[in-house]
Amino acid sequence: MKDTKPSAFWLVLLLLWIKTIIVGLTEFQISIHNINQFFILIINPIPILLLIITFILTRKSNRQSTYLLLFMLVTTFIMYANVVYYREFTDFITIPLLFMGNNIADLSNSIHTLIKPYDIIYFIDILVVGTLIIKWHKTGKFPEKKHRFSELRPYYVVIIILTMINIGLANIERPQLLTRTFDRELLVKNLGIYNFHAYDVYLHTMSRAPRVFANEGGLEEVNEYIGDEETSKEEDLFGIAEGRNVIFVAAESIQSFVINETINGEEITPFLNELINESLYFEEFYHQTAQGKSSDSEFLINNSLYPSARGAVFFSHVSNEYYALPEIMGENGYYTSSMHGNNGSFWNRNVMYNQLGYDRFYTKDDYQITEKNSIGWGLKDIPFMEQSVDHMLEMPQPFYTKLITLTNHFPFELEEDDMYIDRYESNSNTLNKYFPTVRYMDESIKVLFERLKEDGLYEDSIIIIYGDHDGISSNHNQAMSQFLEKDINEFEEIKLQQVPLIIHIPGVDSKTISTVSGQIDIRPTLLHLMGVEVENQTIFGNNLFSEEREELVILRNGSFITEEAIFVNNTCYVKATGEPTEEPLLCDPFIERVQEELEYSDSIIYGDLLRFHEKQMKQPSKLDKNEKLE
Repeated sequence: MKDTKPSAFWLVLLLLWIKTIIVGLTEFQISIHNINQFFILIINPIPILLLIITFILTRKSNRQSTYLLLFMLVTTFIMYANVVYYREFTDFITIPLLFMGNNIADLSNSIHTLIKPYDIIYFIDILVVGTLIIKWHKTGKFPEKKHRFSELRPYYVVIIILTMINIGLANIERPQLLTRTFDRELLVKNLGIYNFHAYDVYLHTMSRAPRVFANEGGLEEVNEYIGDEETSKEEDLFGIAEGRNVIFVAAESIQSFVINETINGEEITPFLNELINESLYFEEFYHQTAQGKSSDSEFLINNSLYPSARGAVFFSHVSNEYYALPEIMGENGYYTSSMHGNNGSFWNRNVMYNQLGYDRFYTKDDYQITEKNSIGWGLKDIPFMEQSVDHMLEMPQPFYTKLITLTNHFPFELEEDDMYIDRYESNSNTLNKYFPTVRYMDESIKVLFERLKEDGLYEDSIIIIYGDHDGISSNHNQAMSQFLEKDINEFEEIKLQQVPLIIHIPGVDSKTISTVSGQIDIRPTLLHLMGVEVENQTIFGNNLFSEEREELVILRNGSFITEEAIFVNNTCYVKATGEPTEEPLLCDPFIERVQEELEYSDSIIYGDLLRFHEKQMKQPSKLDKNEKLE
């Protein structure tokens, strides 16, 4: 009998273990603060890697080398795909993301930017092992014995012991870890990247069950939690925009740190800075998106529900029953539309918009797009604004429309002729290119206002400009520290999730409002301004002009912001000083409630609970359902 010592298998285990740890520390930025976290990092890759290797050892001897190389290739691909995704989004891939096929095609430019020349090192170990296996086969040293399960019992004992140790240490670090499925950073840090994906498969499988077992009682429970949402009407603002056209501008990837700031002595957003002085401006307004990014912001605004923690509702629950803002506006005599200079299928909008109640979706097929007036993701923002106003002039009035900008989108490409300011100089090429594209978008919004005034639409409209999500991830903290001239820690990272919210109503006095607010509050706030009352809504947002509103913004990962505190990563910070505190009254009263609210919102989505609401049963759409919405 030939030597059956599985030296090749131990080599593979060692190489994948070392690679996983290095990637965790360097690419995923896993930090080690105590001995528990050190042992978790060292232990968590071993059980699942060893389990798969023992499975390969039970296969036929002539197939073991093929399975071994395939195992290395799949494992490395999973790891590397997460590395590329993490470089842009500081997040990890979930199964729902993999179903966004249309988006993957459109992301080709972004993905190309995120792949680095040195990434070849991730695959070198596969080449090394492949070469050695060929050599061992020739010399007869590769193990060729098919092992029985009974022979591998010692390995299974090791797997069970290490798994128990890992889970025990993880629960010490983060009690009830597996109930916080919306916090992928914690899951990967404590379970490891491979166990996270195994758990994600379980979550995805289980997410299909709630709709089958859902009933009216689930919705009643949610509504009981929400309670009576009747609040003071602030009579000076209630109905102040009644009958006006509603124009939303989704300002792609803009964050509040650019407002009233300069680079090289030039304003980054000169028009928005001026507009704020003539508008209602919310200076502490947060985006609340997750993996669905732009689509999540639309979901939040239209439904006043939280987005899914995994993937995008626009893909995963497109067939649900909703009672969205476009439908409500349609019931109140408005023509509703959305305009976007890209594919209608991006973020599955051409399907989801039917469910939300839009009358019309203007896509790239409705715009004159040439090589000269497009870049990166599609039509440049300035020609997009000009042509969009042309479409508005053809709409029945009053209309409700949303303009989705494109130019300020990663990887922030812009031709030199379109640059109004120079690039920044830092170690982050992403941040350097970000400022010119923000400036270009700012100019496009100026063009929009000029056209609205020229064509007689301005005085009869309310214009709402909001940032849809962040554009600069925490991977660029060093460059952000240089720009902001302060260290960026997790407290500052939460503050950087602030995006602009500007509500401009011609003839209405300007005001800067300091209340803590988020995207989930836009729907009830707009309806208040429009004088539209909707009974028995199932929503989690609140009218931002209500004096009775509690200042609390919940982020999708479970972090939250109050008037006095910021809670992130199980730490409570005093907002005024940025210092951590153990003062129980600042954060403790909100922790359980925040998780409960996210879970109730999830139950609405996963259980499709709004189908049980008699007041919210959808009427036949203005669109012919057999007609593709484009």
